[in-house]
Amino acid sequence: MNMSAVNQALRVVTVSYDHPDAARLIEEVQQEHVLRYGGRDGTPVDPAEFAPPGGLFLVAYLNDVAIACGGWRSHAASETRAAGAGTTAEVKRMYVSEPARRTGIARALLAELERTALAAGFSQVVLETGSKQPEAVSLYRAAGYCDVPPFGYYADAPGAIHLGKRLATEPLYRRQASRWCRTARRPGWSGRPAGGPATDHDRAGCAIARRPKAEERGPPVRRHPR
Repeated sequence: MNMSAVNQALRVVTVSYDHPDAARLIEEVQQEHVLRYGGRDGTPVDPAEFAPPGGLFLVAYLNDVAIACGGWRSHAASETRAAGAGTTAEVKRMYVSEPARRTGIARALLAELERTALAAGFSQVVLETGSKQPEAVSLYRAAGYCDVPPFGYYADAPGAIHLGKRLATEPLYRRQASRWCRTARRPGWSGRPAGGPATDHDRAGCAIARRPKAEERGPPVRRHPR
């Protein structure tokens, strides 16, 4: 898929969680979980949680075909107090259909989820993924996500990966990013015990420090009400 064509044709629309296009993509997400983990994602989800102002669900269209989705919902402060102060949103159901992958759409959709969560008053986001989704893990780490204490339905599941990111009103470059990542590596945020060995990710400085190159930022997002 040609990147310039994606740039021209991509649009992101706010929809309800149970909108037909969202429902189809969410079912594709679940089938992806079946293939990779042997079962559907069992995390309890209430569609009302993704309705504004406490939540949001987006569908990305390419040439008027729904090809990606993702949303966020308010995350209980009691579950995330170790992840840092402030109000937290949880990203769920991030997915890009197979034909549209490796085009920058996932990066663009994730950035839009972060932008809308920040605009709604949230100061950070958390999410959960797994070791059998290396593409997703790479995407999130490259976008500046760091390890956080386990939470939610899969808190104790082998292979579960829990990540979080502080949101900012302007891009975080090397100085600001390294400062935040040092804070993030305190016990209670990174999940490693006091005095414990630094992980490879700790040493890497969370990947948030690097300003993305133009070709890495993904296609621009055009929001359309629906």
